[in-house]
Amino acid sequence: MNKIILSTFVVFALSSCKKESPKTEDLNAATDSVSVAEPVSTPAALKIVTPQQTSEFLGKKNDTLYVTNFFATWCGPCVKEIPHFKNKIQELNGKPVKITFVSLDNKDVWNTDVPKFTDEQGIRNNTVILDGDLLDGKFFSTHFKEWTGSAIPFTFMRKGDKTDETLGMISEEQLNEKINSLLK
Repeated sequence: MNKIILSTFVVFALSSCKKESPKTEDLNAATDSVSVAEPVSTPAALKIVTPQQTSEFLGKKNDTLYVTNFFATWCGPCVKEIPHFKNKIQELNGKPVKITFVSLDNKDVWNTDVPKFTDEQGIRNNTVILDGDLLDGKFFSTHFKEWTGSAIPFTFMRKGDKTDETLGMISEEQLNEKINSLLK
């Protein structure tokens, strides 16, 4: 009886393997035909910025409203406020407003967790990576009134000479009020 069961199992296993073989070939053929006819586009790599580049960006004074949100993928309040910013990105499309997310995640997740997170959140095109370990007290005191780098999320807004800072999670209502105030 055991031999019959074992033989049946082996025959079933072998027939299953034979059934999978054409599927694999079909998949390869489909992939080949797709890649030849239409190259598969991979998302652009996230840009890594230096503290100097960040300083230049934060210091821009013109008619554009720059909204910069410092976050990390592991930060619960950061994750909760991202939909508010995404709504504003869609709402203000075509207007002189630039919303940028600055990831302060550790280097060991720059090529794994951060791209995956930005893709899941739909913010890859608005995100850059900054090595927070390179920021010192002078960086913070030069650019911000409140933020010392000790906590995130942090949102900095600038239009011309007017600035606004929000340390901690920003609600959708606060974000709308602050952006509308600076756009006047």
